[in-house]
Amino acid sequence: MRLGSVVIAVTIAAAAAQAQVTFTRDVAPILQERCQICHRAGTFAPMSLVTYEQTRPWARSIKQKVVAREMPPWFIDKNVGVQHFSNDVSLTDQEIATIVKWVDSGAPEGNKADMPPPRQFPDGQAWQIGKPDLIVTLPKDVVVKAKGPDWWPDILVDPGLTEDRYIQAVQIIPTKGNAVIHHIRTSIVEPAAGTRHSGQLDGNVALEVGEQGVFLNEYAIGKGGDVFREGSGRLIKAGTKINFQFHLHSSGAETPANVSLGLKLYPKGYVPKHAITSLTVGVNEIDLRPHEANVRSDAYMPLIKPARLLSFQPHMHNRGKAECLEAIYPNGKTEMLSCARFLFNWHLNYVYDENAAPLLPAGTILHSIMWHDNSAQNKFNPDPDAQITWGERTIDEMGSAWLSYYYMSDEDFKRETEARKAKPRTLTSAR
Repeated sequence: MRLGSVVIAVTIAAAAAQAQVTFTRDVAPILQERCQICHRAGTFAPMSLVTYEQTRPWARSIKQKVVAREMPPWFIDKNVGVQHFSNDVSLTDQEIATIVKWVDSGAPEGNKADMPPPRQFPDGQAWQIGKPDLIVTLPKDVVVKAKGPDWWPDILVDPGLTEDRYIQAVQIIPTKGNAVIHHIRTSIVEPAAGTRHSGQLDGNVALEVGEQGVFLNEYAIGKGGDVFREGSGRLIKAGTKINFQFHLHSSGAETPANVSLGLKLYPKGYVPKHAITSLTVGVNEIDLRPHEANVRSDAYMPLIKPARLLSFQPHMHNRGKAECLEAIYPNGKTEMLSCARFLFNWHLNYVYDENAAPLLPAGTILHSIMWHDNSAQNKFNPDPDAQITWGERTIDEMGSAWLSYYYMSDEDFKRETEARKAKPRTLTSAR
């Protein structure tokens, strides 16, 4: 009986140990997969989450952020519209539950032997799209002061294009100042896109600063290159300039920053079957009265041909709250395609998965719905007593959806929609 009791006790202890969530066995693999791309030495994140000793002091904060789905940054409403994206970085419900259980049980380290090998991160200078045919850089470094507020300069660069070409793939790589770069967004500014004016960077570098143009590509920690689907590409016209919009922040030391934009081009004279278009569906009039917390704006764009929608990116400023994209079909029916919360520090582009990208018939109207919060409850709001209108400055407001899509022939649209219908449809993601 005594031996049997010992066996039972050992079995119970083993089961309890297995049920206990530990850092080394359960939490570290999640952090490696979803968090350490930002939370490690040499990046902009405020802390490293590589070791137990680094992570343990932040346990309660980590729980709070993952339960609120603020980290990793991914703000798509998981109960509305398309749920499958090729660049989804969010945690699964099970991963969140594991982190919560770990924190609630005292955040134990566990057996050191269970710790997975350190993750090896790719060289930040590596071209994932292959060797670019054209590399565009800033003519002079942007110097970020040791101390100061966040900074969002728009810098216009002429890449010297003398003929129209189609882009097959694009990637942004920071070459200097990675620690002060929150994100970078590039846009195409065609020759007649608007007026330019000369600006000063750091008091001595004169560069052209102007409109953002239409979205091309974005860089944030962990984001690689964008390779366009077979037979599709972006047209970049002769005389086009590239606008680099930075989000920069001081790191305690004066830091020069620069970037390389790599473009892989189709051969000269080649015209892909599908020409990708990127544009904004937004408003040019906004009126936010003081302390208004839920101000709605609406914008519309008709599709003159059948189309495949490739990506959706909300764009607002400090007082942005949320944005949805709805399809109004020719028969009068409506479908909400995507909704996302908006946090000003994260300008995320949601790229639809190959098998989930909305296929929209000719005559569909894309309806962008935007909400702004000019109340004191908005932590990004610099002045809830101010009346705010539309403008390009960060202290002004904007409201638009940045969309990428391409038109299709009626035959291709019919073939793809029939193929899509033949596949089992999953309405929600695994995340």
